[in-house]
Amino acid sequence: MKFGILGSGSWGTALAKILTDNHHSINWWIRTPSQAEYILRRRHNPQYLSTAYFDPGLLRLSGEVAQVIKDSDHLIIAVPSAYVAATLGGLPKDIFSGKKVISAVKGMLPDHNLLLNQYLEREFSFDLAGYFTILGPCHAEEVAAEKLSYLTFSGIEDSTTRTIAAQFQNDYIKTIINPDIFGVQYAAVLKNIYALGAGIAHGLEYGDNFLSVLIANSADEMAGFLRKTGIQNLQVGSIEHQSHTAKKEVLPTTNYAASVYLGDLLVTCYSLYSRNRTFGNMIGKGYSVRAAQIEMNMVAEGYNASRCIYNLNKDTGAEMPIAATIYKILWEHLAAEEGFREIEQTLV
Repeated sequence: MKFGILGSGSWGTALAKILTDNHHSINWWIRTPSQAEYILRRRHNPQYLSTAYFDPGLLRLSGEVAQVIKDSDHLIIAVPSAYVAATLGGLPKDIFSGKKVISAVKGMLPDHNLLLNQYLEREFSFDLAGYFTILGPCHAEEVAAEKLSYLTFSGIEDSTTRTIAAQFQNDYIKTIINPDIFGVQYAAVLKNIYALGAGIAHGLEYGDNFLSVLIANSADEMAGFLRKTGIQNLQVGSIEHQSHTAKKEVLPTTNYAASVYLGDLLVTCYSLYSRNRTFGNMIGKGYSVRAAQIEMNMVAEGYNASRCIYNLNKDTGAEMPIAATIYKILWEHLAAEEGFREIEQTLV
């Protein structure tokens, strides 16, 4: 397999580490020549995950997106959702022909209100059969520290999904297989919104008791949205262990308590590594959205995601009082204190 990576932020860097630790050569899009030169010379990314070191002999760095795509048969897209269209816009319409695309994007394209696969289908006529997702719960910082983490790979073709997942398995990464491409992506979008809400609650000095109730209700709200979008077979308490080495067929039911749904929600809401929780904490403490963005100097996917889901739910029609209130705090200038007083009345 010839892997290419678009994205040199923390998550892209973490995925580059996993693949090179597994002795894969990678084509890696690095935007600036100075950053590329530094990585090759010093063997680590100067801006993200500086403790993750690489074998320069396994790195083929390029500042040209089209060249990385051309030289790769399996392309990992790890660009923040807000920059995907700018990164891929203007490329030849047939550039993804014959490629496998593995999405590591954890949001919706904000100016298009689309998941990555929907954007690729619309702009490049890309078939869903060649599309896969790689999702957590998995913080890049813990990958850099080689702390045991689990990654879930989703695709509609089981054997290809397993083959791809096997390339990432090692001593500190375990892989899980899942057929629910749309559900896992929407769950990844929603968990960032709820983590932002958990951060707001912390900034407003709510305690752990309230936070546990907020997250439990958020999990229920997320499940309701997934069902409304057509993910009808969510179950709790029926775990199917689907490692990449498993021989049995994937069942048509989806275990909602699995790591890619509930697990990713929990870690994003609670972890100090969570940039969405950090962003929300600033909002709760009184920062404006712009001030929080400047202070963080990183992308909190939940900000744009809250507007995407709010607009999408106008047609979906799920009951989403928590997500809707977070949207109003961020985009309609609803005071955080007032918004959370409203949320208090909806929790059970």
